[in-house]
Amino acid sequence: MPRSPQVPPGLESRPFRGSTAVAHGLLTWTMLRGRAWQRILPDVYVHRAAHRPEDHRMWCEAVALVLPTGAAIAGLSAAYLRGAGLLPPNAPVTVVLPRAARMRPHTRVAVTRSVLSEADLTVHTGLPVTTALRTAFDLGRRPPRTDAVVALDALLHHRVVDLPALRGYAAGRAGWPGLPLLREVLALVDPSAGSPMETRLRLLLLDAGLPTPAVRHEVRDAGGQYVGRVDLAYPARRVAVEYEPGPPRDPTLLRRQATRFHAFRAAGWRLVRCTSDDVLRHPTRTARMVAAALRGRSANRINGLV
Repeated sequence: MPRSPQVPPGLESRPFRGSTAVAHGLLTWTMLRGRAWQRILPDVYVHRAAHRPEDHRMWCEAVALVLPTGAAIAGLSAAYLRGAGLLPPNAPVTVVLPRAARMRPHTRVAVTRSVLSEADLTVHTGLPVTTALRTAFDLGRRPPRTDAVVALDALLHHRVVDLPALRGYAAGRAGWPGLPLLREVLALVDPSAGSPMETRLRLLLLDAGLPTPAVRHEVRDAGGQYVGRVDLAYPARRVAVEYEPGPPRDPTLLRRQATRFHAFRAAGWRLVRCTSDDVLRHPTRTARMVAAALRGRSANRINGLV
């Protein structure tokens, strides 16, 4: 699609500093006040066609333009840029500033302050961010514990960091705030976790005193034939626990789910299905349901999920 002649090259697709565009003669302040441009931060504009308020990448690009020297995009925003999508809708961009740096407050920016060395800073996809190790280190020290485990599981699963390197990085930072929490988190992480809700479900079971389940376990029948892969499993008891986002609306998917369920039953496995409501609102009931399955009672007598 040809570019509109009113849009200077380089300004049609991403945020830019208004003062810079004016200084280079690309636009005037009067033009920036027109309908073609959207002001999204102080002195930061974007073309209306490229204005996507739900796009966290756009906000990261905008915030990067106003970061003070030595600062970087950090935390969940840095994780997002590396492929670990853990952000709630409309989340602000997390940045970390050296303690002496100053930045104008804004609702789209969440500012943290910390010691930052050059070794903790890098450029990723054109944006200043904390390194993968520093990002994981910061997220693992940030309560609540469950959110910290979810974040590190995602970074490990996407191979943004590896566990030995992260342990080594943490070992070299004795005395930093949050290290007791980080040690607890590192003892709980599992790179095999396939989704944040799977991690939350696993922690729910552990917090209830249930045994540690296998993660992403392959189930086979007595003849060694592959039956399927489950989120969490207790192989010795032939109990599988799975997170399901919600009831399938597609009839084809519903039939596949029923076929899969019967295949597990035929292989001698109990399959316990848990929804987001079970995990987030009824953790005690959910733990009891899994405990009953482990004891050999039919979980469908508890809440009909199996």
